[in-house]
Amino acid sequence: MNLNDRKFVMVSSTASAVDPDSPTEFHYWESDGLVWGSYTGDTVIQGRFVGTREGEDVQISYVHALKAGGTAAGRSSSRLETGEDGLLRLVEEFSFDGDDTPHVSVCRELAR
Repeated sequence: MNLNDRKFVMVSSTASAVDPDSPTEFHYWESDGLVWGSYTGDTVIQGRFVGTREGEDVQISYVHALKAGGTAAGRSSSRLETGEDGLLRLVEEFSFDGDDTPHVSVCRELAR
């Protein structure tokens, strides 16, 4: 399993409503367990993340510019799952810096 050049879209989040017509899209890159990428859409103008992957566990730190103004940053821990269709899902537990409220989001891989 490798996340290099894979794209995902957010399908649900406890932090905000997900716009099904314009969900946040994530583009992942990976090399030797180092993970990084970018994201945009829905409530985010532009975001970046960096972290690590060990097996099915992905740990990242992120920061993004909000369409409503300002920025947000935080950390997340994701679990990779393989769906029946062979595509990956990321089940992510995350929190924003300065707010200990736990959130959960689910992203599904876009078919290549």
